[in-house]
Amino acid sequence: MVKRLISLSLTLSLLFLAACGLNGGSSADKTTSDSKGEETASGKKQELEFWYIDTGEKEKVYLEAVERFKEKHPDVEVKTLQIPNDAYKQKFSVAMSGDEAPDVFHNWGGGWLKNFVEQDKVLDITADTDKEHFNELALDNSTFEDKVYGMPLSLSIDVIFYNKEIFEKYGLTPPKTYEEWLSVIDTLNENKVIPIALANQTKWPGAYYLMNFASRIAGPDLFESALNREGKGFDDEAYIQAGKYIQELVDKNAFNPGFNGVPYDEGQGRQLLYSGQAAMMDMTISFLNNVRQEAPEFEEKLDFFLFPTVPGGKGDQTHQGAGTGPVWSVAKNSEHPDLAVELIKELTSTETAQNYTDRTGTLTAVKDIEPADEFTKRFYEVVQQATHLQMPYDQTLPPELAELHKDTTQAIFGKEMTPEEAAKKMEEKAKEILK
Repeated sequence: MVKRLISLSLTLSLLFLAACGLNGGSSADKTTSDSKGEETASGKKQELEFWYIDTGEKEKVYLEAVERFKEKHPDVEVKTLQIPNDAYKQKFSVAMSGDEAPDVFHNWGGGWLKNFVEQDKVLDITADTDKEHFNELALDNSTFEDKVYGMPLSLSIDVIFYNKEIFEKYGLTPPKTYEEWLSVIDTLNENKVIPIALANQTKWPGAYYLMNFASRIAGPDLFESALNREGKGFDDEAYIQAGKYIQELVDKNAFNPGFNGVPYDEGQGRQLLYSGQAAMMDMTISFLNNVRQEAPEFEEKLDFFLFPTVPGGKGDQTHQGAGTGPVWSVAKNSEHPDLAVELIKELTSTETAQNYTDRTGTLTAVKDIEPADEFTKRFYEVVQQATHLQMPYDQTLPPELAELHKDTTQAIFGKEMTPEEAAKKMEEKAKEILK
């Protein structure tokens, strides 16, 4: 009986303390805190974490969008973290595997994002996405099994930039065919000018050549057929021929010495163009933004042409290499998913998109945003005339196959592997991974 009275007394005491609050206030005033900063009656703000890779004017556009979001949500704080491109993927993968991913994160859509979707790490935002707000092909790159997992801000294409001053000096015109391109390369070599700058240590810059040559040879259906296991494979003759074109360019001394050891992010390849040592570079249109940040005086010398056609090829210059990134997605374990979705809506709003394209020399995946900038408007016209946009293989394939694609392509450039060997390796791995 005594034990029961003691137990009852303790229970009543605990209930009384809970009602009054352990620190003397009411239970509603109890302060709780965690890594995400829950809103409490004490006034502590809710917190979102936002990771991105870009610097310069792009970063300014993102941060301005964050400020607009905060004005609409004064009870929310946004912690931002910029991570350089080459380090981002590894850091993010580690964060994802440990369930420590940021609420809102940069990605490129395609296979890279799909990998995390299949791990159930990314929030399905289909119900919150206005599909009419985006370029359909761009949105498709972050849509899997009819569910949307990311909102794209950027739509890029890759073109071949060139130095107009050098071309004029040697009487050259932008080539439209592969044979014309080889002639340009020969003339530049004769005059001690590096024809094409290539910074291929990170492998993806060289991968554009394999993708573009394959598209020009076999048309845009080749990759989809190989990816979806619908007849053609990654050992198709078109991929072998694409590798042979790459090695022919290497044999023609089309690239700077040591190109496979030159990192892209540090800008060494771009400096070859700025300094007049090299005449061309196959790169995404983000190159224009690089020029404006690093060497604005070079812009008056800058122009571009589309990847040339090849003899007997089924592809043409309306088939355009393209990419999305940033695509903004939300981690599924975000403690504030509704707020995170509101943030990515602001990061892809019409205002953000217009600022992005006008100030960074880059196209946007948001519909009906025509650039005011005259140079960027020319990129916009290329997209408007395109009949197919091919997203980069390394962003579309599953991660393991994507890495092999970059590895084998780099090996083709280094002549450490024949095109036939590279194609065989790709197809063998594709049979293992793709169903």
